[in-house]
Amino acid sequence: MIWLQLIVLLAMILIGSRLKGIGLGLMGVVGVFIYVTFFGMSPADPPGDIMLIILCVVTLSATLEAAGGLDYLVSIAEKIIRRHPKRITLIAPVVSFVLCLFAGTSHVIYSLLPIIADVSVKNRIRPERPLSVSVIACHAALTGSPMAACTAAFAAILTYPGAAADIMMVCIPSCFIGSLAAALVMMRWGKDLDADKEFLEKMKDPEFAAAIDQLSKTSAPDSSQNKKARRAVIIFALTILLIVLSGIFPQIIPDTAKGAASFHVNADGTLKMVTVIETIALSAAALIVITTGISATKIVKAGLFNSMGSALVSVFGVVWMAATFMHANQQFISDSLGKITEQHPWTFTVAIFVMGVLMFSQGATTKAMMPLGLALGLPAASLIAMFPAVNSFFLIPGYPTLLAAINMDKTGTTKVGSFVINHSFVVPGIVATFVSITVGFLLANFVVK
Repeated sequence: MIWLQLIVLLAMILIGSRLKGIGLGLMGVVGVFIYVTFFGMSPADPPGDIMLIILCVVTLSATLEAAGGLDYLVSIAEKIIRRHPKRITLIAPVVSFVLCLFAGTSHVIYSLLPIIADVSVKNRIRPERPLSVSVIACHAALTGSPMAACTAAFAAILTYPGAAADIMMVCIPSCFIGSLAAALVMMRWGKDLDADKEFLEKMKDPEFAAAIDQLSKTSAPDSSQNKKARRAVIIFALTILLIVLSGIFPQIIPDTAKGAASFHVNADGTLKMVTVIETIALSAAALIVITTGISATKIVKAGLFNSMGSALVSVFGVVWMAATFMHANQQFISDSLGKITEQHPWTFTVAIFVMGVLMFSQGATTKAMMPLGLALGLPAASLIAMFPAVNSFFLIPGYPTLLAAINMDKTGTTKVGSFVINHSFVVPGIVATFVSITVGFLLANFVVK
């Protein structure tokens, strides 16, 4: 019976991923309906904590966007990239990593992609190199970012004081090193444009050559908005600092009445890290609105705020379905995987990687797999080291950031191969993930007690 249930799970995920948008979430709820109606399974609790984290954190990011803060950050990133054009394959992913680590979302890279493509082609550097590794780096930055929903959800799953700090201290350096390793590999990947016969043939077309020369002519930011944008960025930066300090020094978090355990409060009376992030994030969003004078209605029109709806529905449906399946078959899964993971803990990384490919969501994969890892007896240090495996959705080139990079490359070097999975992001993605996890295991031995 479990195999039939597993087929339902995989079928709903595969169909949902093909539908794109909120399709994954919708098909996830269909899966729950099938489980309850035809298999008599009891539905698990929906992922309320991670949904609230997404709601609060993305609202803060959307407020920053509405105040011009994201454009201001991108303008700084653009200056750095254009200042070192010959080293763009190294500089672009570093800038992308830092920007997404700071913002807590990979969506900000959309503004950088045309700049990366423009600088690459005008210096006759194969655009595939910096574009592919920059996309991989922006995803890697979220597994450890204090502003990312997946990091907050993981800290909530681990529950112990200081979990958020451990995740950041292990995953930020390990994922950064992994991204650098991928960049080094990609520096000589493929032919230079001057030696690429396909590109040289295209350049014989005057229209194509003109389009290449006119790539990404960005306009200077409005100086009248810079003051408000800087103010918003400062508030955002202080918010991140406060969240990080709360994770490193849990004693600064206020205590409530002991024994009053609830959705937001631990049994010892301390506030859960999820609650801390939610309250700080929305308070900071309110402060940005007040100090910059932007209209609150402008926030709901921001691109990031609109993307939040899709994220909420997707996470709600697919995590609810996966949790229902896991809960109903927990004993079988524990018995089947328990001995393997006990002897070879690293094998659970493969399970996380595969689920990440199917779920197309770091947060959903974290919520579905990390509780299972704890149930199998894996130590927190190992799970933290494995955390970058949730970034595996690059394997199937359907995620918006991958598609955007492909569309930005007018030379056609960034592409999907004839076998679908042999695309431009496979090599940097695998290198970054493998190196990040390897370095993570080394760091976790010293950081996590």
